[in-house]
Amino acid sequence: MGFVDYEVDGQVGIITINRPKALNALNSEVLDDLEGVLNGVDLDVIRCLIITGAGEKSFVAGADIAQMSTLSIEEAAAFSKKGNDLFRRIETLPIPVIAAVNGFALGGGCEISMSCDIRLCSENAVFGQPEVGLGITPGFGGTQRLARIVGPGKAKQIIYTARNIKAAEAYRIGLVNEVYPIEELMPQAKKMAKTIAKNAPIAVRASKKAINDGLEVGMDEAIVIEEKLFGSCFETEDQRYGMAFFLDKNKDKVKEPFKNC
Repeated sequence: MGFVDYEVDGQVGIITINRPKALNALNSEVLDDLEGVLNGVDLDVIRCLIITGAGEKSFVAGADIAQMSTLSIEEAAAFSKKGNDLFRRIETLPIPVIAAVNGFALGGGCEISMSCDIRLCSENAVFGQPEVGLGITPGFGGTQRLARIVGPGKAKQIIYTARNIKAAEAYRIGLVNEVYPIEELMPQAKKMAKTIAKNAPIAVRASKKAINDGLEVGMDEAIVIEEKLFGSCFETEDQRYGMAFFLDKNKDKVKEPFKNC
């Protein structure tokens, strides 16, 4: 696609937003290209996705302000829906998605990273929701996901002040899982993705669904969701093989890869 590259490394798919001259900022064309790439991901083969940005300066430096500056109320709402629908699709993909945040993750960049399951970042990463300084609110899920990830109080502080935070603070407040030197970011992201890909795909998918769906309801409903998804793993090839291998006394055996789901 024009602004979004896609490559496959075994059972890991790598999506790169490639608009470095604009610091990988999101406009309608980038969102369309990203949707097109997601449409092409073979979920029968790919067990984990990585999303990153081209270059070492910026993951995604936000939405394209020049494009947004002339929008009407109706056009702005439609643009917000377009981004929200796409980011929600990333969030609810059956397979895990890792954000490898290499530099600026501002506005829409912070928002797309928060739609991923796991966020890894480089030491030069900078996060923020600067929208109120532009006279608008976050529009791609920032007001909702940030509060769920770091808590309402910290989210309100970040959004109301429009203050950027560096990688160390993002790690401290739980916005990112790990921080790495820039040269180690993608190797570490690929290592984690391949570790995930080695595990039983049916179980990984069921775990993601249990966590995501459970967070939307109360605890009594959430544990019922878990019970059903726990049960759904049984009588599968993965469950039979995984438990048989564990119970086998001959530990000299090499564990075979789990089947695709």
